Formats: sequence, C-alpha cells, structure tokens
Amino acid sequence: MKVFNYRYVKSEDAEGGSEGTKVRWLITKDTGANNFAMRLFEIKPEGHTPLHEHPWEHEVFVLEGEGIIMTRNGEVKFKKGDVIFISPNEKHQFVNKSNKGTKFLCIIPYI
Repeated sequence: MKVFNYRYVKSEDAEGGSEGTKVRWLITKDTGANNFAMRLFEIKPEGHTPLHEHPWEHEVFVLEGEGIIMTRNGEVKFKKGDVIFISPNEKHQFVNKSNKGTKFLCIIPYI
C-alpha cells in the first residue's frame, strides 16, 4: 500500500495538441499498479486536451469545474461530480469554457 499527497507528483504539460492542460500521473507501474493508471488533469480556463481517439476506454470523475467534451456527434456538457465513460475508439476532447479551473481524475488501462 502507498499513501501520498497528489501535490508531490510532478505536474507535466499534457500530450501534444493540448493547451492550458497539465497532467499528474498519480498511480502508475512505478507505484506498483500493473493494470491501470490514474491521472489527474487540470485544465485552465479556455484550455483543452487534444481531439483524439485510441483503442482503450477512459473512466473519468470530475472533481472541480465544468466544461464540454467535443465528440463526433457534437458537444456534451460536464460539471463537478459527473462521471464520464469514454468508449474505445470514441473521438473526444475535454474543453474548459469557464472562467475557473477544471480538474478531473482519469483512469486508463495499460495496453
């Protein structure tokens, strides 16, 4: 078992195509997790993740803020407390259109 404060995990710029978005890899193989990774995303006002798709699912829990998810079928709103499931190969982008920061946990499998 490991217990630590998320603030001790390095905050990095999110992958290419992101703007105003930081990610902290909270739980990884380095922590001892062999099946899933837990990440914390922090998106500044008017920031976004890249518009992308991949062959694995996402499980997301919104901790703070609100925004929209851009999809092939249009925009889907989300807010604090929402749970989001993104299927494999589903095109998506998280966008913070508010004037406050947005923060969410995202769990992905190791492929």
